[in-house]
Amino acid sequence: MSTAPEAAELYAIHPLPLDSIRQKFFEFLSGWLGGPALFEEKYGHPRLRMRHMPFAVDQQMRDQWMFCMDKALAEVVEDKLLRQGLSHSLAQLASHMINRDN
Repeated sequence: MSTAPEAAELYAIHPLPLDSIRQKFFEFLSGWLGGPALFEEKYGHPRLRMRHMPFAVDQQMRDQWMFCMDKALAEVVEDKLLRQGLSHSLAQLASHMINRDN
């Protein structure tokens, strides 16, 4: 995300360093993917849409986030069918976060 021009606006709204964001995302994904509910144990119910309301999430921001997710999935998920399924589910989640018109 830090070096991809396709995600420049998304990167700009995140506090640096990204360590805490990465950790929270890992904890969220753990529970979201059926593993331990690490995020909920620390912070309560994710309430993702509510937590993202302070940020302008429009279609462009959603697409930048999906660019990053698809790039990450391509790097770490070898199974094509699994990668496509995860991308589809993440895309639905990303679309749900949209809270502003373009």
